[in-house]
Amino acid sequence: MKKEMSSFDVRAVVTELSVLEGAHMDKIFHWGAGNVLFRLNVSGEGKKELFFKDKKWLFSPEVKPETPTQPTSFASFLRKYVDNARVGKVRQAGFDRVVEMELTKSDGDYLLIFEMFGGGNVLLVKDGKILNCLIHKTWRDRATRPGEDYCPPKSRFDPTDSTMEQFVEAFRSSDSDCVRTLATAVNLGGQYAEEVCRRAGVGKNTPSAEVDDAMLRGLYDAMRDVMSHVLDAPVPTAYLEDGHIEDFAPMELLSREGLESKRYETMSKVISAYMEEISDAEEEAFVDPEVEKLNRRISKQEETLDEYRMQCDEERARAEAVYMDYQKANELLTVLQQQSQRLNWEKLTDGAMKIPFVKAIDPSKHTVTAVLGGQTVVLDYTKGVDANASDLYQKGKEVGEKAKRAEEALEASRAELAKKQKGIDRARALAAAKAQPTKQFWFERYKWFLTPGGRLVIAGRDAHTNDNIVKKHLKEGDLYAHADVHGAPSVIVKDGAKASEQELREACQFALVQSKAWVAALSEGSAFWVYPDQVSKTPNPGEFVPRGAFIIRGKRNYEYHLPMRLAVGEVYYQGARKVMCGPEDCFEGCERMFLIAPGRGKSGRKSSEMAKRFQVPEEEISRILPPGDVEIVGEVWPRDEPEDERPFIITL
Repeated sequence: MKKEMSSFDVRAVVTELSVLEGAHMDKIFHWGAGNVLFRLNVSGEGKKELFFKDKKWLFSPEVKPETPTQPTSFASFLRKYVDNARVGKVRQAGFDRVVEMELTKSDGDYLLIFEMFGGGNVLLVKDGKILNCLIHKTWRDRATRPGEDYCPPKSRFDPTDSTMEQFVEAFRSSDSDCVRTLATAVNLGGQYAEEVCRRAGVGKNTPSAEVDDAMLRGLYDAMRDVMSHVLDAPVPTAYLEDGHIEDFAPMELLSREGLESKRYETMSKVISAYMEEISDAEEEAFVDPEVEKLNRRISKQEETLDEYRMQCDEERARAEAVYMDYQKANELLTVLQQQSQRLNWEKLTDGAMKIPFVKAIDPSKHTVTAVLGGQTVVLDYTKGVDANASDLYQKGKEVGEKAKRAEEALEASRAELAKKQKGIDRARALAAAKAQPTKQFWFERYKWFLTPGGRLVIAGRDAHTNDNIVKKHLKEGDLYAHADVHGAPSVIVKDGAKASEQELREACQFALVQSKAWVAALSEGSAFWVYPDQVSKTPNPGEFVPRGAFIIRGKRNYEYHLPMRLAVGEVYYQGARKVMCGPEDCFEGCERMFLIAPGRGKSGRKSSEMAKRFQVPEEEISRILPPGDVEIVGEVWPRDEPEDERPFIITL
């Protein structure tokens, strides 16, 4: 499997990251050994993430990773210095695995550097000095520590803009074979060195000294061909083996033609898919440290229990063997007891060892080792046969008691392991079932919906956002709407001057239902719309305009008998799936939606129910619902039966 990004992968990703130029840094997260996530606000596209995973994979993830709630010291430092910084150029340093991102703030220019070699690193540099870095390290020729001058890694040969003469000079500087020379001296890396050899028809094991000028020309042309594919027309491609991604590249590789291939829209998408596979494999292989400790304990306890049981059986077998050879054992013990009283230890030993079934004797302990009944038995010759057999039975009994206690301890450990494993399985099940958030856009800080004509309508959530929505987003060509009740939000219809009468009525209805009229559970109400130049924060003499309120001057265009009813359903915006809350007419053709009205129940329960059905976090539903209680009065959902997949409506 692929272990790291190549310089070609980095170049392709950097090309894609050009969309971040002009974006503003929002939040920075750091967790684990080397995961750093940068959330950026991209004009017109909402929030995007840049993920530096495991200090070696840089990409824009398809799904936002789980981030910690508390920032680390490194994340806090970066937030302090580059929060809301404007992103400038994003570039690859030469043809190395280094990415540089320019950041601009009022206090100066910064450089955010991602190094994907030597263990990886993230560095924040200003005026050539390292302000902070993820990994502090000292090499022979450079140091990455706060306060040090930033010294970029020694530049290597750049094949992207090399001439034929430079290529020949680099190639001739090596005395290795062709593929190794291309990989190191020409800086192509092993994978692309093989690809160039394949395209040029030159054996990869050919010694570099045997490569003539014609072969060199072929290798150079093949290298330029590979470069043109990556730089001018990248085709992100994954190569699969047994259904799993084995490798990927920003182009189709002839050297991988034996594998199944799959194209992706961007390098970030293919890296995201690969990261997901790696995460699944790591999750399957992961063993909780406590579980591992319990398994080691259980394994040792099982071995101890087996030893005790074996020892117990052996002691009983020896006791039974003594009775099986009772006469022989009795004669042996009688003779040794008598002789021990009149012979010294040396003579006693010499005499005992002449007995055929005696294996050993230890006069200092008064013991003799003999073979009786097919068992090797140690006996005390100062005691009789019955006393020795009784001692053996007692030893077996004592060992049996130890085995019983060991078995109880083993069962306790197994129960503890089962309980721990059950908790882990439950946590994994919850994690697997946890709904993933949909892509976030800038307008989600407000209440919002999209008209059938594709126009964005946004409304304030409180006094603060009411002020912001008018000051920041009410432009020429837009329209302003407001409900004819106290405690209603400011509503803006983007490009509203071109909106149809139906769209304007929908915006007025949205202004009404997002007001206190919903809380009061009114059956209907009215609202009006005006032009931007009619909206002012300047009060009449003697009047005061509170925060979140505005003065409307001139004619108001009213819409009457607006229903207190909304729909919550699936829509797609800029290719991303979203769950939207808006007037019913905005969901024509939608196959998954709920119809809601002011209710008497708890809105939290309803938001949870809808979140489960839409498979999104509950927060995404609760944020778009109107204030107060919500009652589901109908739904549109596909049938479960496969033979009829048409949507149907249930009215409650």
